[in-house]
Amino acid sequence: MRSIIFALLAFLIVSTDSGLYPAQLLANASEAESPGPLLWAATRHGNSEAQARLLDYATTTDDARARDYWLEQLVSVDDPEAAWLLYQQAGPEQSADSLMRLAARGNVPEAQLEFAMDTDAPQKREKWLMKAAEQGYQPAQAALADWYLLQQQPNAALPWLEKTAQDYPQSAFKLGRLLWSQHQREAAGHWLQVAADSGHEQAQRFTRVMHHFQPQTLASVTTQPWPKTSQCHQRIQMFATSLSSIERASHLYQDWQNDTRLDNVGICIAAPLWIEDEAFTCSANYKQQGRLGCDLRPLADAVEKREATHIIVVSDLGIANVNNGAMFLDISDSYSVMVHELAHFAGFVDEYPLSRSAARKHCKVTDAPNLVVDGKMTYRPVTTALRWQQSGRLTGISESKSCEAIGQKAYKPSRQITFLEHHDSGVIPPVYLRLWQQQLENPQAQRPVYMNLFQAFHYAGNQQAAGKWLDKYNAFTQPASAQPAAQEQGADDPAARPVAVD
Repeated sequence: MRSIIFALLAFLIVSTDSGLYPAQLLANASEAESPGPLLWAATRHGNSEAQARLLDYATTTDDARARDYWLEQLVSVDDPEAAWLLYQQAGPEQSADSLMRLAARGNVPEAQLEFAMDTDAPQKREKWLMKAAEQGYQPAQAALADWYLLQQQPNAALPWLEKTAQDYPQSAFKLGRLLWSQHQREAAGHWLQVAADSGHEQAQRFTRVMHHFQPQTLASVTTQPWPKTSQCHQRIQMFATSLSSIERASHLYQDWQNDTRLDNVGICIAAPLWIEDEAFTCSANYKQQGRLGCDLRPLADAVEKREATHIIVVSDLGIANVNNGAMFLDISDSYSVMVHELAHFAGFVDEYPLSRSAARKHCKVTDAPNLVVDGKMTYRPVTTALRWQQSGRLTGISESKSCEAIGQKAYKPSRQITFLEHHDSGVIPPVYLRLWQQQLENPQAQRPVYMNLFQAFHYAGNQQAAGKWLDKYNAFTQPASAQPAAQEQGADDPAARPVAVD
């Protein structure tokens, strides 16, 4: 404190001498032990060199009180650098917004970035990010690119990603993704590799998958050899629609290959096909149903060539579900979600509380292998209960939450919380595996993708293609000897029986 007092006395003495001009003050400050008062006097005369030297002195002195005093003095003449330094020193209990604003308006890029991120007003945030970015401040350039990507303005983000990609792995990764979406595949691969080489984990996963899979057109899909038909009651072909989704699909496929739980059930899954983005259309709100779905008609030839009975489509965004032999997953869905949805392929019903509409459909009369519902005793629940007993693997029965929405009690063949109630529990009791196998051995208990394709072509008015897929559906689900009898009995129009299960 004494040093500040002496410095102020010195300032008062020198400031009374009108013969001391800024140049002389600067020269004297160079020799002074405490140059602050001399530099401040010259600053008061409007000397920018003195102001810069005083800021340097304030930031390098070991005297904390002197530092704060001279920074405050500089703030009084609107020095932005001093304002930013004081703002950084302010504790959480102190209101320092005015310091940040002063620093930002004085073109301190760090303050401009802070000022931008401190507001939720879109135009204000963009304005201050741009001011900092145009000064070459890379953190602001990266933040501005992120802002434009968030606002769905990839072309505006592109130049800022290009400025930061070499030094920021995350920018290199985003630049690679963006260029890939614009079909600049060679440049995209370069920047993804740059990010991967810098340790960016997602970029490393992408570059690995790009070495094993290449996008292809639907016309280039070739035939697929399968194991013996007796081993593959369901032949499932996976499709991916983008770089992100092929990365997810490849992981799901690898997890499937490493999972021995379902080895004897009768499911075969082929390696995913990476289809060009424009080949077919998917939506997170397909047909305004609030769930992921795709127009599957373009996949018809690929399904036929691959001799697939069921398909899995991995897209970028949407709620997982199964609809008539087609499973839809997005890039956030885990392998446990896929296994949960595979059970729906075999007619299993969710054991968590169903929505009211789903409960009405599944709980009034159900032939689900894992569910018995209270009510009028008919042959279906009796048959299901007998199947549980005869499986030789039943260890207990407990209530299921499936039908709570309509006030009916339901029961499942396990006391555990199974993968059908919480997919990530990973619990598939032995009785479920036996029931699963039985379901797949009975074609009439399944809905292959042929029904989905029949309905798609039927509603599109292409009755020739619809008839072809209906014939395939009937051949799969009904023994040849039973088909004429079913026709004589006037079977329901399959086009009126869509099935969708979350």
